[in-house]
Amino acid sequence: MILIPEEFVVRMRQLHGSEGETWAQDLPELLGRCASRFGIRFEAPFANLSWNLILKARQHDGTPVVLKLGFIKAELDQERRALYAYAGRGAVRVIDGDDELGALLLERVEPGAPLSSIEDDQLATEIFSSVFRRLHCPSSTDAYPSMKAHFAGLERYRRRFGKGAGPLPEHWVERAQKYLNDLLSSTDESVLLHGDLHHDNILSHGEGDWVVIDPKGMIGDRHFDTIQYLLNYEERGGDPLSVLHRRITMISESLSLDPRRIAKWGVARGVLEACWRVEDENSDWPVGIQISERFAKCLT
Repeated sequence: MILIPEEFVVRMRQLHGSEGETWAQDLPELLGRCASRFGIRFEAPFANLSWNLILKARQHDGTPVVLKLGFIKAELDQERRALYAYAGRGAVRVIDGDDELGALLLERVEPGAPLSSIEDDQLATEIFSSVFRRLHCPSSTDAYPSMKAHFAGLERYRRRFGKGAGPLPEHWVERAQKYLNDLLSSTDESVLLHGDLHHDNILSHGEGDWVVIDPKGMIGDRHFDTIQYLLNYEERGGDPLSVLHRRITMISESLSLDPRRIAKWGVARGVLEACWRVEDENSDWPVGIQISERFAKCLT
């Protein structure tokens, strides 16, 4: 019998209230249904669970797999569809899924070391670029959220505070909105984006290969999918600004991307981060503005 970590139950209560707590407490029964539905036996949950319950398991023939269970079933379904769309181009393989159970059965990525384990930032950025290069593809624009929808937090901030009345510096809000409008109107090709393509969602698989996990799935400008990588481990190999400059240069040259578009998406994303933190009543919103300031310096 799998014991559900108590900290995961607490996390579900924090995220989703009493309904999330009840879902987490009922997981043993749900796992029994999954074992029968997929023909698997469980080994153990992964460490550091946050948004979903993820467990190691094996099929009857001994094949190692991963079972992922999500409280928000629509998000898990969106992940499944994105992984199917990425099939054969650098993403973990979907074995089976059940929308009613809110369950996804995936191949187990082995050895499974995250890209964050590569401390040489230049090498890590080269690997990121190689994964990025084969991942993206055109997709139906009505099957996934748009970039405009992803940045809805900016609009919510405006409706709540109006012009200049909120805690964020008004000139940064205006600049982010201008860049966002310009970027959306000038996107000449929309592709299926991962949406959260950072170091810990890129795992080693087999001999020298890497695959992505946990796509959010959204439609938009491929330049945007560089941003989450650029926001992580930002002091590896130098101060945050020099690391950002180096990474943007490497990525744009390797992938034939426009470094100014990357920087503008970064400015908008930093202000969005600040808006989200204000929305969550988190006083640490200056972190988002600091992100925007760094990306803005890459435009000069």
